[in-house]
Amino acid sequence: MECTIEENRADCTCTYEPCSRKGKCCECIAYHWGHKELPGCLFPAAAERTYDRSLSHFIRVHSK
Repeated sequence: MECTIEENRADCTCTYEPCSRKGKCCECIAYHWGHKELPGCLFPAAAERTYDRSLSHFIRVHSK
């Protein structure tokens, strides 16, 4: 499968601008999972802007 970085970047909802993984979903997921986190694209906009990518934050947000 070929990576479509420009298409991914256009759809990326992450607001952390200096991120070098923007549009590189495989790298993004591997990076966050390695830190026991989830990528910002899995959070609603308001929750994503907190930059809290923890699993506990994800569960709190999605259990409401």
